[in-house]
Amino acid sequence: MTANLIYHVAERAHWRDALARGAYDRSTREQSLEEVGFIHCSTPAQVRGVLDRYYEGVDDLVVLTIDVDRFDDELRYEPGHGGAELFPHLYVALPVSAVFSVTDVSELDALLDGAGGE
Repeated sequence: MTANLIYHVAERAHWRDALARGAYDRSTREQSLEEVGFIHCSTPAQVRGVLDRYYEGVDDLVVLTIDVDRFDDELRYEPGHGGAELFPHLYVALPVSAVFSVTDVSELDALLDGAGGE
């Protein structure tokens, strides 16, 4: 895996909608890009924590692996809520062409193995 990959946890239905439209515009659980202003993303080491904190009990999730080299729009690394840890935030709708792969959450360990996610 390259260092230019970031991740986003998505509800499968939202991802299917994005495929039909050509762009993904959900920020996080139950919130849109328009409401929040950016799409919450994670590094490999942050994905499990995001799942534990924000998606407990939510079924039918996928993890989008995003190749940041496939788009040139605004991506910023900024502190998460109340912390110093930096998270990737994408300030535009995510083109589906920038999604390298889509993985069911049940296969997260295999996805992150070797990608720096512990």
